[in-house]
Amino acid sequence: MVEAGEDLRMSVAETTETRPPSEAEPDRPGPAGTTARRGWRGKLAAVAAVLGGTALIAAHASFYGHWLIDDAAITFAYSRNVADGFGPVLQPGAAPVEGYSNPTWMVLLALGKLVGLFDHGTLFGVNDQILFPKALALACCAGILVSFYFGAKTLTRRPALVTFIAGAALAAIPSFVIWCFSGLENSFYALTVAALAVLILRAVQGGRLLDTQVAVGTGLIAVLAALTRPDGIIYAGAYPIVVLLFLKRDLLGRSVRAVVVSVAGFAVPYGAYVVFRWFEFGRLVPNTAVAKGQDPPNLDDLARPGEIISYAGWLVVAVAVACLVTLLVRPSRLRTGLVALLVPFGLTVVAYMVLEYDWMGQLRFATPIWTLGAFGGAVVVVEALAAARLRGRIALACLLVVALVSSVSGLYTQGTTYRANVKTAFCIVAERDAQAINGFADILKLPDTAQVGLIDLGGTSLGSRLRILDLAGLGDKPVADYLHRDDLAGLRDYVFGKAKPELITFVGSWVTTLQFDQDPRFKQDYALVFLNPPIGNSTVDSRNWVSYHVRRDLVDSAKLAELEAYGQKTLPPILEQNKTAGRRGCANVQPGIKAA
Repeated sequence: MVEAGEDLRMSVAETTETRPPSEAEPDRPGPAGTTARRGWRGKLAAVAAVLGGTALIAAHASFYGHWLIDDAAITFAYSRNVADGFGPVLQPGAAPVEGYSNPTWMVLLALGKLVGLFDHGTLFGVNDQILFPKALALACCAGILVSFYFGAKTLTRRPALVTFIAGAALAAIPSFVIWCFSGLENSFYALTVAALAVLILRAVQGGRLLDTQVAVGTGLIAVLAALTRPDGIIYAGAYPIVVLLFLKRDLLGRSVRAVVVSVAGFAVPYGAYVVFRWFEFGRLVPNTAVAKGQDPPNLDDLARPGEIISYAGWLVVAVAVACLVTLLVRPSRLRTGLVALLVPFGLTVVAYMVLEYDWMGQLRFATPIWTLGAFGGAVVVVEALAAARLRGRIALACLLVVALVSSVSGLYTQGTTYRANVKTAFCIVAERDAQAINGFADILKLPDTAQVGLIDLGGTSLGSRLRILDLAGLGDKPVADYLHRDDLAGLRDYVFGKAKPELITFVGSWVTTLQFDQDPRFKQDYALVFLNPPIGNSTVDSRNWVSYHVRRDLVDSAKLAELEAYGQKTLPPILEQNKTAGRRGCANVQPGIKAA
């Protein structure tokens, strides 16, 4: 354990070198105007650092155009229905199923709808279903940098410089930018983790770690993290671990009380949501967790941090670690703060190791690692340079340049590769599936209570007028249970024997994954309406490998021909556009949209 008496109560003489201006010795007497100018310069530097870093992040985000991942639109659908008074359901009148795993993000979007900024039409000529989530993400990124500044003030005399460097580092990482601006919850999740880390850091540096306000604050922020992503529950352990690290025998009773308060601050609201979840949805975990499954971690997962190091660049990480070790060798307030900061950072790494591989790519679950890693890296590099002698500074600066050049090349490749082939786009799904389904339903004169079985849920849940049977299980409890048990035969029995959707559509290899192509009932009960077969690269072109099917008892030969003609007229132009315009925007998606 770290001795708090040495590190938290050091004398002025021992710590002046590492204290920031706000906590070092008072300025020598001078003209009042000089002191005021210094204050304004500091404030202007802080504002410039936050705005500059945010601008760099926004510039990188613009590189990916209007793209949003389709899974984000699942949360959009829930936020729409919550705001419209239908409750947390995928579609009005549908059974409550927790097909989202980010309640806080869903609530933020619902609030955006209530005030007229989301899901109403356009903002500045852009579909607000695209612009508002991106603007909200940018605000979260600005909040992250503000947190960085206040954290850096306790560690360094150069908080504005550290903040700007950390912001520039985040802006340079495609994984961070892509997922923060994907429409998913990553940006708010990163903000909660940054806020928690900075609160703990400032409490340690200010000798207030055991204060009740700090204990309650850490618990409440951990709740926000846990209700933004399920793995966020791990951050409830950050405060207790830090208290244990700095534990002193004479403060044992107070330390125990503080930990109990923090745990209660987390457990009470989080437990209340779990109770709500049970009574509202009939599960103790989100339906998405059941559908996707989560195997226990194994020894192979210990190697997963290597993915992070390889993505960022081995040399950059090595330089940052070397700077960290150099600063940890000598006892100081800076060392104390870095030890405190390493706790939440370590938890981000543990959470990443435990989580299953994500099909969306670009290390989607690594966002908290990039967040705290950029902050900590900026601090240790700036302080190592400041502490080194002239020759050491020159050597470290040269090494940094080499490391950054080697890293930037890899990051640029990651960004351009993803830009050229973004994953399942919200607008592609809305235009490809929702419009086609509505058109087919109108030809068949199906009521709104009819069902369509499908895979890509987001854009379709916003735009389809039919009830949705989610064959991927996120929005359907029985399907999720079958997938959780890996019972594909039972899933098909459920579809063909009980659900009997009027329409079914498949994309990519899902028809094979769910083994519908091997079940004779599929061809027996459903007629093919439109097929765009697997042609080309499975990575690039699978978004256009689509098929649409109608239940045979609903059509005769004439009606089937009419459906086929509609499909041949409306779908090929959209599929052709999908080959080259995955980052395009689309019109506001509302129930009942159809191709022009």
